[in-house]
Amino acid sequence: MKKDIGQKVALYPTPATVVGTIDENGKVNFMLLAHIGIVSHSKILISMHSVHQSDKAIQATKKFSINLIDESFVAQADYCGTVSGAKVDKSGVFEYHLGEAGTPVIEKSPLVMECEVIDTYQIDNFNNYICSISHTYVNEELLDENGKLDYSHLKPVLFEMPTYKYLRTGEVIGDCVKMGKAWAAEQKG
Repeated sequence: MKKDIGQKVALYPTPATVVGTIDENGKVNFMLLAHIGIVSHSKILISMHSVHQSDKAIQATKKFSINLIDESFVAQADYCGTVSGAKVDKSGVFEYHLGEAGTPVIEKSPLVMECEVIDTYQIDNFNNYICSISHTYVNEELLDENGKLDYSHLKPVLFEMPTYKYLRTGEVIGDCVKMGKAWAAEQKG
């Protein structure tokens, strides 16, 4: 039997990321962010509370990087979610370089997307940024023989609420479309 637990956002876990920004004065900041999603095959969304220093930088520059987290630097990423960029200089937490679009690309991150804001939607004191991806950088060893990302090797860290836990991604359980077709064939059979 199912129990009604109220109005809960129950779509977690989501990928844990570090958003890298540079404000209009050239100051680099990093912020942990797991409110991230796909809105089309070419656009993504991030959502952050308007009080964050990173939000102010995005408002000013309309660009940022999304750095996927793996287990090798999850503690550093978590730290970036516990202190405010308005009070603490987080520019030295990671080794980074500026990507082609001028945003911080974390060296340890296995996959980084540089993004440009194309639209903003505000709700509940959160700014929701619809973005186009200008550049995607990936460690070459994470590509398969066809040049596609191999997530069984990438293994991004996931974030889960309400328990505030990080989860390890696992193994492949099946092939999209093939599993559904096999199930349909079994039903006919």
